[in-house]
Amino acid sequence: MEGFVNTALIGVSLGAQYALLALGFTLIFGILGVVNFAHGGFYVLGGYVAYACVQHLGVPYPIAVMVAALATAGLGYVFEYFLLEHLIDNHLATLMLTLGFYLVMATGILVVFGPESPEFRFPISGTLRSGGIYIPLENFVVLSVCLLTIVGVYLLMYFTDFGRALRALADDRPVAMAQGLRPGILFPAAFGLATGLAGLTGALVTPILSLAPHIGDSVLAISFITVILGGLGSIGGATAAAFIVGMVEAFSSVYLGGSKGALTLFTLVLVILVVRPSGLFGREVRGA
Repeated sequence: MEGFVNTALIGVSLGAQYALLALGFTLIFGILGVVNFAHGGFYVLGGYVAYACVQHLGVPYPIAVMVAALATAGLGYVFEYFLLEHLIDNHLATLMLTLGFYLVMATGILVVFGPESPEFRFPISGTLRSGGIYIPLENFVVLSVCLLTIVGVYLLMYFTDFGRALRALADDRPVAMAQGLRPGILFPAAFGLATGLAGLTGALVTPILSLAPHIGDSVLAISFITVILGGLGSIGGATAAAFIVGMVEAFSSVYLGGSKGALTLFTLVLVILVVRPSGLFGREVRGA
């Protein structure tokens, strides 16, 4: 029983991390209609910005995490405003542009920091224990920050004028524009919010897992799987699917082994998509 609970805690922790990534990915698709293949690159960049702040500038880790989130949000805003905005309705062009931007970021990181994984560790360690149930302290901190951020995103999207404006543009752009909403202002802000979430996740997670120039590939894959499972464009679906993916990955990895765990995850996604092609919480959205 204790092993089951410990595995479930790992799954919840993974799910919270995946939820932050998936929220950013699905926000961009749901609002802009863009499949952001650069999403993993912003995750990696967030990790390296936090690493540079801590190791080279002597910045405290919590501040470094905030700097990483702001830096990736700012870069995402500039990228959307100056490049992506002009091609926003050309889905193939935006796909190629975001993929190219990911390659530019990965290559730039490789040139600046080199191919080796840097020594970047979480500033606190230890374990919280209660009987036979335990959770590493760094995982608990990351889980807490992720959950607070997820709540913050939901409050922003559903209880502020900014969030209502973004959802209006996602539901019916021509009508929203007729009401005075300006995509040229709101789209870069939405893209910056999404990339900031990716950078925040990278800054939080890479000290625990690993930091290397090309880890964005696996991050993009898990984000894509999560939002497809939850339903492209569905914020609630992306969050629910992230925790499902986290649980499946944790239990299958512990009880079946790593390779079988990945097979279990992909099999689950295929079965669900056969039953519900639009995903668990899918709705009709713009095609990509």
